Amino acid sequence: MDAAYDAEPWSDFAAGMAGAAAALAGLLFVAVSINIRTILTDPRIAGRAALSLILLALPVFLSLVLLVPGQPEVALAVELLVISAVTVPSLGYLVRPAAHAAEQPMTSWIATNIVPSTVAALAPGVAAIGLLTESLGGLYWLPAAVALALAGGLVNAWALLVEILR
Repeated sequence: MDAAYDAEPWSDFAAGMAGAAAALAGLLFVAVSINIRTILTDPRIAGRAALSLILLALPVFLSLVLLVPGQPEVALAVELLVISAVTVPSLGYLVRPAAHAAEQPMTSWIATNIVPSTVAALAPGVAAIGLLTESLGGLYWLPAAVALALAGGLVNAWALLVEILR
C-alpha cells in the first residue's frame, strides 16, 4: 500500500515529532511561568499563550494517533477528524480579529497566527478524508500541519518569552 494511505511507514516520523513537540510544549510552560504576571494582565497575551500551547501540543496528538499499532485506517481517519474538529473552533477563536494586538503588523499576524492555525487545524481533516478515499495525498498533509504548528507555536512562544518585556 502507498505510504500516503498506510500509517505504518509513518511511525518513525510520529515518534520523532511526539518527542520534539512535547519538549517544545514544556518549554512554553517555562516561558509562560517566567512572565505570568504580564501574560495575565492582557487577555490578548493570554490568548497568544493558549494559541502557542495548542499549536505545540497538536503535533503530539497527531503523532500519538499515528503510533497506535495495528489500528485500521478508518479508525485513524476518525481520530484525525476529531482532532481537526476540536482544533478548528479553538484556533479559530484564538486568531479572530479581536485577538490581534494593534502593535503587531497585520502581515506578521497573518504569517505567525492565521496561516499556521488554519493549516494545522484543517490539514488533519483533509488527511483523514484522503485516507478514507485514497486521494488528496492522504497522510502527506500531516507534515505540513506539524511544520506550521511548530513554527507558529515557536514564534508565539518567543514573543511570550522575550518580546513582551520590551
